[in-house]
Amino acid sequence: NMARGKFKKIKRKNELIKMLSLKKLTCHCGAVEIQVNLNDDIDKLKRCNCSMCKRKGTMVATIEKKDLKVIKGENKIKVYQFNTKVAKHHFCSECGIQTHNQRRSDPNTYGINMGCIDDIEVNELFKFKTFINDGQNHIKDRK
Repeated sequence: NMARGKFKKIKRKNELIKMLSLKKLTCHCGAVEIQVNLNDDIDKLKRCNCSMCKRKGTMVATIEKKDLKVIKGENKIKVYQFNTKVAKHHFCSECGIQTHNQRRSDPNTYGINMGCIDDIEVNELFKFKTFINDGQNHIKDRK
C-alpha cells in the first residue's frame, strides 16, 4: 500500500495531519466502510477511562457529525448504549470492531476509532498528543 509507505517518511506532525484530512475507516472484516473528514484537532486524541472505553482501549479523534459518512455496510452497524443511553457506540455486527461513537458530552460529534483508519500504522498514532478523557467522572454527572 503506497499510502502506508508515505507515513514512514513523515517527520513533522503537520504533514501527517494534512495527509489525514479525508480518510476511510473500516472495521476488521471490511463489511463497514466510513469516510471521515478530519480537522486540525486531530492532534488531540483521547483515551476515555469510562467502563466501556477502558475495555476497548481505543484512541479517538473528535469530529463533527457532518464529517462522517457511512459508505458501505450501514445495515451491519449495530449500536450499544448503557447507563444514561445518550452515547451511542457503533460497531460492526460481523467482526465486533467499534468504528465510532456518538459522544455523550456533545451528541453533535463523533469519536472515531483512529485504529480503523486504513492508511495509518499503529506506531503513527503515538506521534499525536493523547489525553485521558475522564469518563468515570463524566462532566454530565457532576452536580
